[in-house]
Amino acid sequence: METFAGLGYGGLFLASFLAATILPLSSEVVLVLLLMQGLDPVWLVGIATCGNLLGAVLNYFLGRGGARLLARRFASRLPAADSRALRIFRKYGVFSLLFAWLPGVGDPLTVVAGGLRVNFGLFLLLVGIGKLARYLAIGGFILFS
Repeated sequence: METFAGLGYGGLFLASFLAATILPLSSEVVLVLLLMQGLDPVWLVGIATCGNLLGAVLNYFLGRGGARLLARRFASRLPAADSRALRIFRKYGVFSLLFAWLPGVGDPLTVVAGGLRVNFGLFLLLVGIGKLARYLAIGGFILFS
């Protein structure tokens, strides 16, 4: 994570983008390291949110493009996280996307949303709100503690 932090704002964007995919990265750690270095918190929160949201958009379009293939070939063998995300999405609907930042189930939720062809504008709004709220909470905690 220190490697990403060493790249400043660009490193945070990259870490945030990659963390929203299936890669096991923690953009929160990079955000905290950069906040502790004294970089502008407004820019940091904005960049982290944008990077993470763009990663979720990639997941959405992967889900949208691969939905038919997955349904035909792998429906009975969905990975546990994808299966759990589908159950959550069916139970709570599109508002489950507010929690797309949660570890383990958040990224699969964005793939499921694409596969179910959720309205893209609504997807951006809900996922964006959730991810922004998470980074604001982390930033506020670090700055005011």
